[in-house]
Amino acid sequence: MSLTQVDLPEYAGDLWQPFRHLAWHGGRGPGKTRTVASGLIIQSMERHERVLCGRETQRSIKDSSKRVLDDEIERLGVGSVFTSTETEIRGPNDSLFIFTGLKGNAAGVKSIEGVTTFWGDEAQAFSQGSIDTVVPTIRGPNSRLIWTWNPDLATDPVDVMFRGKDGPPPNSIVREVNYQDNPWFPDELRMEMEFTRGRDFDKYSHVWLGQYRRNSEARVFKNWRVEAFDTPVGVEHRLGADFGFSIDPSVLVRCHIVGRTLFVDYEAYGLNVEIVNLPALFMSVPEAEKWFMTADSARPETISHLRNHGFPRIQSAIKGARSLEEGVEFLKGYDIVVHPRCQHLIDELTLYSYKVDSLTGLVTSVLEDKDNHLIDALRYACEGARRALNKPAITTIPVPHMATAFNRRAAG
Repeated sequence: MSLTQVDLPEYAGDLWQPFRHLAWHGGRGPGKTRTVASGLIIQSMERHERVLCGRETQRSIKDSSKRVLDDEIERLGVGSVFTSTETEIRGPNDSLFIFTGLKGNAAGVKSIEGVTTFWGDEAQAFSQGSIDTVVPTIRGPNSRLIWTWNPDLATDPVDVMFRGKDGPPPNSIVREVNYQDNPWFPDELRMEMEFTRGRDFDKYSHVWLGQYRRNSEARVFKNWRVEAFDTPVGVEHRLGADFGFSIDPSVLVRCHIVGRTLFVDYEAYGLNVEIVNLPALFMSVPEAEKWFMTADSARPETISHLRNHGFPRIQSAIKGARSLEEGVEFLKGYDIVVHPRCQHLIDELTLYSYKVDSLTGLVTSVLEDKDNHLIDALRYACEGARRALNKPAITTIPVPHMATAFNRRAAG
């Protein structure tokens, strides 16, 4: 039996190239696992293949890649030439698919002979010990190792091996594949992806773009997204500035508020900027000199210099007890939309976090004093709106009414 045509994504061509290691990493949705399964099934119909499918932990066959292989055999319509039992799949050319867990099973893996291809799925979970067991075990002529995974941390052994500073092993094909590489990306997944991108960009980057996990329960801001937008004419711009020099940058941010959405459209960022050059840096933000600007009050001499050199509407931020915490909570109460040109603010919103107790590992309520320069500037920019929102309402009762009420009580 032969296959006349099989639809596979373009990157599937890697499977027919000569390699020792094939490493596909990326986010959810490109069909990495199914593509490998289809490719191995087709190749086992072309020649003899003895495929060892391994995962770090396999408590039962349900934890293996067997189900996806069975599904692809059915999808390809080649069930008549494959026999699937409880524990293995046999095919033409005396091909065989077997399944095993790697954790704590070094002896079992080493005892498997004649393997032509190893497929390690969900390889982000592999320990260094498992990798060290598998690689030298698959040692026959022209034998191959295929690794597929959704990256978690840069320190995971599979990422160190293929994406670390020392580079991948010889004769490796390393490719990032994401949902954009899948021509049949399902509408259901697209809706889920777009929702995540709109609400939690850090999670979107990790889950859907395969970037390393940067967020945790300690992350402060989850209410933001990156989105290109045109700033409407006539909005009230709010500007905030924070000052630094060698290690800490001097920054300016411009934003405006519409309803419960805070839009950030421009930023300025510079290290080692002398005070005489700050006006030029801040002028890179359109119309910065025309609007009220609230700046870090710790540098009154800098504020005075800017006021005398093109920014007459600059003023000092009003600091006090819990002004930092209150300002952060105010920002967390809005949906924040950041223009892609504000890359430094994007980085800070991604990294800004609460301190974690080093002994217990629990997240505290104390804000880390790092990755926060543009966030501080954004707090200052919104200070007026925050104070106006928190200003207590005062009800004035006309004096005659008060007098009448008093007279009635007295009379009673």
